[in-house]
Amino acid sequence: MSEYILTIFEIVGVIAFAASGAIAGIEKKMDIFGVSILGLTTAVGGGVIRDLILGITPPMTFRNPVYATMAIIVSFVVFFAVAKKPSFKYRHYYDILMFIMDSIGLGIFTVIGINTAYTSNPDYGIFLLVFVGVVTGVGGGIMRDIMAGNPPYVFVKHFYACASIIGALLCVYSRPYIGSVYSMFLGTAAVILLRFLAARFRWSLPKPR
Repeated sequence: MSEYILTIFEIVGVIAFAASGAIAGIEKKMDIFGVSILGLTTAVGGGVIRDLILGITPPMTFRNPVYATMAIIVSFVVFFAVAKKPSFKYRHYYDILMFIMDSIGLGIFTVIGINTAYTSNPDYGIFLLVFVGVVTGVGGGIMRDIMAGNPPYVFVKHFYACASIIGALLCVYSRPYIGSVYSMFLGTAAVILLRFLAARFRWSLPKPR
């Protein structure tokens, strides 16, 4: 795996998830500290859970806090750029921003989780690889939603965790044939595409009436 490509993936993922966390905090009328904590938690929460599952202790977030710092900076920027805008009073804008940032973050962190597991031990089985990828993708968002007092996206929004699972499977199965870089691009693109298609065509899992 090219370290340069991986770094770009991580930066984009951190920015996307930190922004989604900050937006959730702003929508809940939190102060700048609360907004920053939600942005930080969303950006690094899934990675912390992943590292604990893989036995990487202390988690990388605490050994190299560059991405945690970046998440806080992004949260500050979003707070000052969005919080005072009158248009943000409308739920429509909140939903659009959350959807875009969450979809990008979900796709990127799903494949980053898989790559981290491969780096830790290339002999891990498919179940663990996919599980770790999905946990990395959805973990931070679940923590964000719980802290914000919202039902977690993964349980109520159309085709969220399922998109992560499908993207993870594509990434894992394609890796031996097209290499780590292209498999990560493929997995990320699949997750984002599935999220947009689900929103466009209103795909959802069965729910009680």
